[in-house]
Amino acid sequence: MVNNRWCQSILNLRELSKLRLIAILFVGFFTVSSADDKPYVPESLPGATVVSAEETIELILANPDIVVIDARKKTEYIKGHIEDAHNLLNTTLTLTDLEAVSPDRSVPLLFYCNGIRCQRSSDAISKAVKWGYSNIFWFRGGWKEWLDKRLPAVTK
Repeated sequence: MVNNRWCQSILNLRELSKLRLIAILFVGFFTVSSADDKPYVPESLPGATVVSAEETIELILANPDIVVIDARKKTEYIKGHIEDAHNLLNTTLTLTDLEAVSPDRSVPLLFYCNGIRCQRSSDAISKAVKWGYSNIFWFRGGWKEWLDKRLPAVTK
């Protein structure tokens, strides 16, 4: 009888371990978040001209007064950004912030963030358009496209 109880206890422990492992895997599977879970940004935005990485370079070279705005988090900006870009996080962006880097609302502004699954630059553009800025470019491919094409980055 003792052996039977002992065997039953071992079986119960094994079942409990299996259930625990299944529960951990189940929870892990449904809570892992990645860029693939994020929605794509729209193909275009009212009031903005979409540009590629190459067109971004051409714009910067052809327009010395262009203001480049990196709408990502400061921690991302520090790891690497386009030269002379201003880090203005979309969630805290105010008209005063934008006027500080571009008081003239007709000066070209170029916005970017992490890429086609990052909503930050599109959100910042929507604010700029609402505030009357009229010469807006959107580097939709953002930092991911910039890095994929091995373009120069500034770290700070």
